[in-house]
Amino acid sequence: MYALSRFWQSTVGKKIVMAVTGIIGILFVIGHMAGNLQMFYPDAPAAMKHYAELLRTSMPLLWAIRIGLLTAVVLHAVAAYQLTMLSKAARPEAYAVRRPQVTTLAARTIRWGGVLLLAFIVFHLLHLTIGAVHPQFTHLDPYNNVRLGLANPLVAGFYVLAMLALGLHLYHGSWAVVRTLGVAQPSTQPLKRKLALVLAIVVAGGFIVVPVAAVLGLFPDAPAQVDDATVTSTAAAETH
Repeated sequence: MYALSRFWQSTVGKKIVMAVTGIIGILFVIGHMAGNLQMFYPDAPAAMKHYAELLRTSMPLLWAIRIGLLTAVVLHAVAAYQLTMLSKAARPEAYAVRRPQVTTLAARTIRWGGVLLLAFIVFHLLHLTIGAVHPQFTHLDPYNNVRLGLANPLVAGFYVLAMLALGLHLYHGSWAVVRTLGVAQPSTQPLKRKLALVLAIVVAGGFIVVPVAAVLGLFPDAPAQVDDATVTSTAAAETH
């Protein structure tokens, strides 16, 4: 326990925690993006309903994943905040003359982008998971929930903005992960991080096409996908 505490208190320990939790986040967003793209399947309502039912039937695993993700997000955010405070404490006054460094927009906006993503996560859970701020939320009908929930241009715009921030976060963060874990050396040419760039574009683009398509009305209307268990119980009640 003491060794774990010392590890967390060290700067290197916090960076390793950020790297490991960052990998967890990267794997999650790739899987989540793939699930969202089922909105474009030929029989999207059925595909999305099956996806939702699969998650529900794996409830113990789903809750384990949720708790793991929540823990990873909290640790990532806390480590990032504490590293920022340590950096400011180590340099309370700005340098009078500072040598220009090679940097990117992603690196300069990483902290503000992280704050935006935290706000987005809260809204997204309330919007499409719980349905508390959704105009017409139906349990186990993800196709229509997404189609109707993202049809509002303001909501869709917020999703697009958040996904742009995610892309920048992934671009900088995915490279920082391999550098922190010693897989790659620090680069003096940040614009040539090809794998990080491809990952950021594919994931951000895969998320963005969904709200854009919803606003443009590209998802056709579909009957509400009723929960099979509800149909069965209703039919049983009617026969008595």
